[in-house]
Amino acid sequence: MAKESIELLKARIAELEEEVVDREKDLAVFRRELTSANSRLEALIGEINQQIKVVQAIQKHLVPTEIPNIQGFDFSSKFVPSFVRGGDYYDIFEHEDRSRFGVIIASSSGHVMSALLLSVLLKFTARMEARRGSEPHVMMKLIADELLPNIEKSDQADIFFGLFDRRSFSLLYAGVGDVLALHFDHAAGELKLLTSSTPPISHDFSAEISSQSVVLSPRDKLIFCTKGVFAARNLEGKEFGQDRLYRAILEYATRGVHELRNQIFFQVQKFSGGQEVPRDMTVVVVEVKDRVIKLAKK
Repeated sequence: MAKESIELLKARIAELEEEVVDREKDLAVFRRELTSANSRLEALIGEINQQIKVVQAIQKHLVPTEIPNIQGFDFSSKFVPSFVRGGDYYDIFEHEDRSRFGVIIASSSGHVMSALLLSVLLKFTARMEARRGSEPHVMMKLIADELLPNIEKSDQADIFFGLFDRRSFSLLYAGVGDVLALHFDHAAGELKLLTSSTPPISHDFSAEISSQSVVLSPRDKLIFCTKGVFAARNLEGKEFGQDRLYRAILEYATRGVHELRNQIFFQVQKFSGGQEVPRDMTVVVVEVKDRVIKLAKK
């Protein structure tokens, strides 16, 4: 009886050994497949990173390095790209009618969406539409109609488009999403929000876009900031926010455009503690000068 038990035990041990061998073979196959999958994933990540670098290079090339010399206005701008999440674009351009000029500032949810937005902006350039006399909301509607068929559910685009009239010293503008447009009224010492409450352009966008206007006075300033500026976070995960941005602007609002621009970036960098920029940051500052307005009123 004991001999039979021993034989059964030996047989069971042999079966288990065979199962272990089979499992080791399966594990070896799994390891090879995992190694192959990791290699493909690394190659894909490398390809995506390369594509991101290409998009960043194109984007950086398209961002203007020189702003036109437009009599009666001072400009200052800065674009800080992000490797994590990019998508900002801006341009300041002269109108065919020399008494007018325009500004367009855009921010998208990522590098892929950025490529799509840039392609649309190049197709419907602000210069072309401005020369046709289109109002800002008409331009925005054209951009939205072109973007919508290709937008993924997680994508969105924030855009501000404005036309300055140097005869009336007014700004006609339209905005969607989170490009922050602020007007510093020098006489009143007040900072006013211009951006409308229209949501960003997304896959289900259906909002009505309208143009609005504001009249400018001597030494007034317009400050445009993309979401990357006020959405910057510190080491504790807290957001810089619009309140801090407002305080930073008001502290330097009566100084020159370059000083004000630098103040905004200094405060954001100080708050974030030198962390990697989580998304592109763009700031554009425009100031109305005294002397041209006086000449225009004669």
